[in-house]
Amino acid sequence: MLHTLSVPIIQAPMAGGVSTPKLAAAVSNAGGLGFLAGGYKTAEEMRKEIMTIRTLTDAPFGVNVFVPNEEDVDMEALLRYQQVLEKEAERFSATLGEAKWDDDDWEAKLSVLYEEKVPVVSFTFGCPSSEVISKFKDNGSFVIVTVTSKTEAQIAAQQGADALCVQGLEAGGHRATFRNDETADENVSLLVLLQQIREAVDLPLIAAGGIMHGRDIAAVLAAGASAAQLGTAFLRCPESGANPLHKNALIDLQFQATAVTRAFTGRPARGLVNRFLIEYDKLAPAAYPHIHHMTKHLRKAAAQASDPQMMSLWAGQGYRLAKDMPAGELVRLLMKEVKEVVEGMNRLL
Repeated sequence: MLHTLSVPIIQAPMAGGVSTPKLAAAVSNAGGLGFLAGGYKTAEEMRKEIMTIRTLTDAPFGVNVFVPNEEDVDMEALLRYQQVLEKEAERFSATLGEAKWDDDDWEAKLSVLYEEKVPVVSFTFGCPSSEVISKFKDNGSFVIVTVTSKTEAQIAAQQGADALCVQGLEAGGHRATFRNDETADENVSLLVLLQQIREAVDLPLIAAGGIMHGRDIAAVLAAGASAAQLGTAFLRCPESGANPLHKNALIDLQFQATAVTRAFTGRPARGLVNRFLIEYDKLAPAAYPHIHHMTKHLRKAAAQASDPQMMSLWAGQGYRLAKDMPAGELVRLLMKEVKEVVEGMNRLL
């Protein structure tokens, strides 16, 4: 599948409404691989997006879903966090959601992906069983598992994944670690992680994390990746479903850095440093998706009140390089930059 792409660029699946059918179709139509994000949707909402993208492109596309992992949660710490955030919710005349665990409609989504014969299926937050992966492969789907360490890569390879999406620490949004605990390896940069995993498994690798320019794409391809996955680079595209406040924050000088935090969802995720992140990062326990459900109404109310200081502004470390241009044009620009880098290297050799 990866070698059939005319362009080695994959648009990252960004949950929460950012990855729209229009965005994914634009990237696929430009020769790359566009992705829909199944996370935080019902199975039928996901099916509707699959049906929509098929009206926009005949090219392959992918759909990403979250692997459910129910882990122990410090309920007392969760309650304390909820009590602290209630004052913020009152300020926006909002109510906090129920801090609960759910499986994000897992079984129903697997059924939809199977029934719709989606060309590429990817998994985040864990690795499905070999039976699940084998069923998709037998159904004609190309299966990708997102990993953040050599150990996770070995697990995914043993379970039968076709390819691995290797996520470095530079990446925006949620860390894709299989476990949401303090011992998870979250501190390896992309180029180092690529080398570690290349030595451990013999599978095609997709590089993700901080990739914003053709130079970055050329670097990860030279390091052995079969393709580069970009998320933040597409945030400001008109086809992106990101909130306008989120898009503007990427170029707003009041936001000077990114950081990884559990404050918004209870799972580590990289976003722009704002007031919410600064004030609540140390208070948030490892409790996902409990905190996601708790804070989602508050975050929505903040967006409606045009207050980016209280929103989850997911972004990778290279966020300042995000461009406001159509996704198809961005893909072509990136490939032009890659070509220039390769030609420059050839002159040196």
